[in-house]
Amino acid sequence: MKKRALISVFDKTGIVELAKSLVENNYEIISTGGTFKLLKEQGIDVIAVEDVTGFPECFDGRVKTLHPKIHGGILFLRENDEHKNSAEKLDIKPIDMVVVNLYPFKQTVSKDNCSFDEAIENIDIGGPAMIRAAAKNFMNVLIITDINDYQDVLSAIQNENITQELKFKLFLKAISYTSTYDAMIFDYFNRIHKDNNFFFDKLSFGFEKIQELRYGENPHQKAYFYKDIFAAENELSNAIQLHGKELSYNNINDASAAIDLVKEFDQPACVAIKHANPCGVALGEDIFDAYKKCYNADQVSIFGGIVAFNSEVDEQTANELVKIFLEIIIAPAFTQQALNVLKTKKNLRLLQLNLNAKNNHTQYELKKVSGGLLIQFKDNIQESAENFKVVTKKQPSQKELDDLLFAYKVVKHCKSNAIVVAKDKVTCGLGVGQTSRVWAVENALNRSRVDLKGAVLASDAFFPFADSVELAHKAGITAIIQPGGSVKDQDSIDYCDNAGIPMLFTGVRHFKH
Repeated sequence: MKKRALISVFDKTGIVELAKSLVENNYEIISTGGTFKLLKEQGIDVIAVEDVTGFPECFDGRVKTLHPKIHGGILFLRENDEHKNSAEKLDIKPIDMVVVNLYPFKQTVSKDNCSFDEAIENIDIGGPAMIRAAAKNFMNVLIITDINDYQDVLSAIQNENITQELKFKLFLKAISYTSTYDAMIFDYFNRIHKDNNFFFDKLSFGFEKIQELRYGENPHQKAYFYKDIFAAENELSNAIQLHGKELSYNNINDASAAIDLVKEFDQPACVAIKHANPCGVALGEDIFDAYKKCYNADQVSIFGGIVAFNSEVDEQTANELVKIFLEIIIAPAFTQQALNVLKTKKNLRLLQLNLNAKNNHTQYELKKVSGGLLIQFKDNIQESAENFKVVTKKQPSQKELDDLLFAYKVVKHCKSNAIVVAKDKVTCGLGVGQTSRVWAVENALNRSRVDLKGAVLASDAFFPFADSVELAHKAGITAIIQPGGSVKDQDSIDYCDNAGIPMLFTGVRHFKH
């Protein structure tokens, strides 16, 4: 007796070859709509679904396969006598294979001009229903949702070796496929909802694997890189790798930190990252100037780090970059001459990313914790000097104000407790990840390699005591910026007034853990 395969696919890659092979292996093909038409045109003997159900397709194709003769044929248990008797009585023939892929919801809603109605019409109904039915009965029905599995299934059929392992693998892949599809639909409509600060009690997000990594943070840890299905054009998962060896787990994590920070600036900027923290940040007249200043800010830590630019990298800058060992260089573009220079470094990873592209989606941050998940909106506040409040008697100069704004943008991207010392829109010293704020201040001041007279200091959170301000004053710091909010704010203000140092409050804390 011939077996039956139901084929209904939007992506028709390889489907003609699969159907022909199934027919050669004694399968009868049932199909729908465009798939039926294609197979018929290719001379394949195929049965229309409506000839099985005795019911025509209706409502503009919204109902095609939702019928007992389809779902009954998929779902009835072959080893259950009662099921078999019912199937025979109802004239329901078994369907032994289901090959389905779904409407292109992601591709549809990713278009700039996608309407709400168009998005709704691209929510597949019959496809997921058939996949779930076949997955539930996977011991009796082969469920194929991935074109990459066609050949493995055909080989198993031809060799009469359809193993339990293969069936279970196809089952898991099918369940993953429909759950991700549903999550993608929810995620899209939730993002465009007018109240997108609201999160439901049950939450799903759509991610797709784009890379299996060599290992995780350490060689004994297995790791993968998954892409947010709706990642914006200016996010790391959409970067194009132009050169170099495969990205590692730590590379990806550090590159993400570099991208988030360099996007803060409109003026030509260079950011150097080491272990997810900046080790040098500088603004310049052009990219070459910004890089030289960034490099000189910390010539030690930048070695083996990641460098990101917000403008095209030219040959002059490339000639400087190849003088040291770097893991990754990220930029919106590279001149051909720059690429010729940089590609002389065999393993140097070059990533091109449209950093200036508009970000159309709400940005969430997810963090896995023991037994759960933390979710928050990204710290996307755009700092502006207009929002700062001078709380001391002395006002900052325009130069100090510019440096304070620069330093505060940088400190937002440093692990807490964090302190940034800057001068002339270049970082001089950074104190990051300290358990005491005064230690962070000490680290930032002590790591500086320049005369700090005229430098400014930024803190990601308030000073609990005046001791940090005192250290800054003694080192030559001439202006300070911090969120404020301590019960002892006045102690710091009083010290600054006595020392003739302007202090600004932002009212916005930037903890980063």
